This record gives sequence, structure tokens and C-alpha cells, in this order.
Amino acid sequence: MPAESAHSDDPQGALLPGSEGTAETTVLVVDDSPVDRRLAGGIVENQLGWKAVYAGNGVEALQAIERQLPSIVLTDLLMPEMDGLELVEAIRAKHALVPVILMTAHGSEDIAIKALRKGAASYVPKKSLARDLPETLEQVLTTAKADRHQQRLQECLTRVESHFVLNNDPALIPPLIGHLEENITRMKLCDPSGLILVGVALHEALTNAIYHGNLELSSAVREQDEKAYHETAQARRLLEPYSLRRVYVRAEVSRLEATFVVRDEGPGFDPSLLPDPTDPANLERVSGRGLFLIRTFMDDVSHNEAANQITMVKRRYR
Repeated sequence: MPAESAHSDDPQGALLPGSEGTAETTVLVVDDSPVDRRLAGGIVENQLGWKAVYAGNGVEALQAIERQLPSIVLTDLLMPEMDGLELVEAIRAKHALVPVILMTAHGSEDIAIKALRKGAASYVPKKSLARDLPETLEQVLTTAKADRHQQRLQECLTRVESHFVLNNDPALIPPLIGHLEENITRMKLCDPSGLILVGVALHEALTNAIYHGNLELSSAVREQDEKAYHETAQARRLLEPYSLRRVYVRAEVSRLEATFVVRDEGPGFDPSLLPDPTDPANLERVSGRGLFLIRTFMDDVSHNEAANQITMVKRRYR
């Protein structure tokens, strides 16, 4: 059970607009290439069983959103009339609770980084759509739904501190993120779209702690053989010393900033050996992707000497 302390000096609180999800999960696929549109839509429908709707550019996408609000927008970056960056900005301004995932290709790295900083929730390289898109869509949708279901708050706290000790079960990650997002919302620390980005960063940090930290799995293994990667993870959860390791999470959230500390009991790693996550040339590499998203969405990020602990700070938006 978590230990938690909280204080309130605003008993009236402030209710934020609620956003209830629809019964059917709909992904708006935006791409000027009919082939790429259908490829992405096919993955959405065949692998996830969700509904895909289509638009050829950002202008058509905004028109489609006005007709029916989708669960997620999946967009290319380089398009005529309105590109992916402009689309991200428009969606964030008018429909902040609709997350946007980018489809990146060679030559779009710079605009992708700008779009992530403007509010896109994640990205998937086009060359690895079949492998990475279903998991990314599910992760972002889970985070977005956790946000939508926790908008109706009746009190405003001044500070919340939580401590968790987790085993290596990834099923614990979504409810933990939901709990932390609820505290962030109470503090009015982020706008709704910013809350989704913090959730994505926390998901990456917790996933890294379990898979790369405690279970000592390399991204290179996953890149070569996805099935072998998950089979090894499942086996190691039952074997010592991996099964004995825990993930320790501490969160302190105030009206001015939130600090999250995630520590695993693995041997650690050398962050300098990862591809530079700020270099656009490395955007499509699997290794370092999580750290890149964390550094993009958090204001301060640091590791301890052993690099088995990450500290992330998110400051109040202006």
C-alpha cells in the first residue's frame, strides 16, 4: 500500500471539464499517401480491432475531427496544405484531450522533435509500424483515458507525496500513472494535453526500470526478435535474482512542480553509451527512445551515479 500525505487549503476546488470516451475506439489516420494511410489503418483494424478513419492532410483532419472526435490522431509529418506540426498545434489548441502520435520517416526528424515539444504524445518510425504501432497506440490511449476519467476533482491540494514499491509486473504501471496524474491535476500543474505527455514520460521510466533495469533486457534484443524479448522477460520474472528485485517510486507534487524518482535494483548502465537522444539522426533508433521522450516531456532529468535511478522534474505550465 502506498504511504501518502496531502494538504488542502481550497475546499471548494475547481472542476475541470470532463471528457468521456466513446464506446468504440477510433483512430484518425492522416497521411497524403494512400498506401501509407491504408497500411497504418490496416494495423489499427487488424491487430487492435479498432476503427480507422482517414484524412489526406491536416486541413482534412481538422474537418474530420469537427464531425466526430476520434480517440487518437495518427499523423504523418510531411504533407501539403497543413503539415503534421501545424496539425499538432491546432489539435492542442482546440481538442487538448485528443492525443496525437507521429509517424516519422527519414527527412522528418527536425519537424518531429518540434511536434513532440508542441504536444504530440509519441512517435513511431514508419519502417517499424507493424512492430511498434499497436503497443504505442495502446500505451497512449491508456494514458489519455486515465486523464479523462480524473478531471472531476472537488478539492485543490497544496502538496501530495506518494511512495510505491512495485514488483516487475507491467500491469501495475497504468494504475500507478493514473494515481500520479490525479495528483498533478489536483495541483493544476499541467493543462490536459501536458498531463498526457507527463504520463508518457512516466510510462517510459517505469517500463525501463522493469525491463532494462531489473530484468536486464537490452533494446537490441527486442529490435532483433520481439517474441524472444517478451518470452525472456516473462521467464526472468520467475527467476532469481530478477524476481527478487523491486522498483521504488517516489512522487512529490506541489502547485509549483512535480518531482518523480524511479529506482530499480538492477546493475545500472552508462547513459553515455546510448545514442544522443537530442540528435535528430537517432530519432528512429529503438535504443534511447524512452530517454528521448522523457527528456523532451520533462523539464529536468538526471540519473544517480549507478544510473539505476532517474529523477524527473515537471514545472507548472505558464
